[in-house]
Amino acid sequence: MTIRPLVILPDTKLRLVSEPVNKITDEIRALAEDMLETMYDAPGVGLAAIQIGVPKRIVTIDVSKSETEHQPMVLINPEIVWASEEKRTYEEGCLSIPEYYEEVERPDRVRFRYMNLDGETIEQEAGELLATCVQHEIDHLNGILFIDYLSKLKRDRVMTKFKKAAKREAGGA
Repeated sequence: MTIRPLVILPDTKLRLVSEPVNKITDEIRALAEDMLETMYDAPGVGLAAIQIGVPKRIVTIDVSKSETEHQPMVLINPEIVWASEEKRTYEEGCLSIPEYYEEVERPDRVRFRYMNLDGETIEQEAGELLATCVQHEIDHLNGILFIDYLSKLKRDRVMTKFKKAAKREAGGA
């Protein structure tokens, strides 16, 4: 298992639409293990493969509150098949947009379908944090970031801040 470097805004890779996984291979299993290791190290509750630079439709999630008893989920080719009309506002953050949090409104409950690492198709319903996390991570697979749900003014401010930080890190002005 390897902790992989995170792709950070304004990197344009975050806007890529990820490709479906056609077959569960040892390479895919190793990628999922690396993603879990990276997510726990960050620490975060969700990670899409594109956030470590791999444009594959793989997501890892663990919304358990326990530091010692993890409840990891690996979702391959996840998709939302139903969303409630009721909405819920939740403060979201993102490992690719470090130390920035904002209230985002999303459907309160979702039903989602995915394949696990054994190749089984699973359909599951979720509410609260898991519902928010699933929606957030599936958005990543489609090149959508949580800041896209904010006003243009807020989104522009975040982009400017991260562009300046990237320029500083690259040794620019």
